[in-house]
Amino acid sequence: MDVAHQLFSTHGVGGTSLQMIADDLGVTKAAVYHQFRAKDEIVLAVIEVQLAPLEAALTTALEQAPGPDRRLRLLSSLIEVAVTNRSSLSTLQSDPVLFRLLGEHPPSQRLWREVFGELLGDGLGAQARIRASVIAAILGTVSFPLVADLDDATLRAELIRIATPLLTG
Repeated sequence: MDVAHQLFSTHGVGGTSLQMIADDLGVTKAAVYHQFRAKDEIVLAVIEVQLAPLEAALTTALEQAPGPDRRLRLLSSLIEVAVTNRSSLSTLQSDPVLFRLLGEHPPSQRLWREVFGELLGDGLGAQARIRASVIAAILGTVSFPLVADLDDATLRAELIRIATPLLTG
């Protein structure tokens, strides 16, 4: 998946062929087809790898007692994952095929529904949905060129400071 992810980052999903993936892996295109019937399956496998740290953050949070501390820990963990994986997040956000598949992928939909349900409560009314959208945008800022030169600690601390008030509305 690392090879496919790197090629998607460099060339985009549309600009990456199965032959390119096979060449970088040192295998035949037929060998790639043996594992994946279509390029979309590879893209979804890459997405699954990228979602794993977010899934782990949610699982860890849910093991704690419910309440404000648990929500803050989950938010902090999500920001940590985003900051640590800036380049991957940039690829997911900037490639239209990846972005579309991410939004349509049922495991991704479920994960984000659970994450925002935990952060904002089960009732996702208008105010909560707007706060969820702002938190998602805050997570996405890690890949903006304007903050590319900031060190991880500074970016992490500022994002937590900005996002924390959104947990309580």
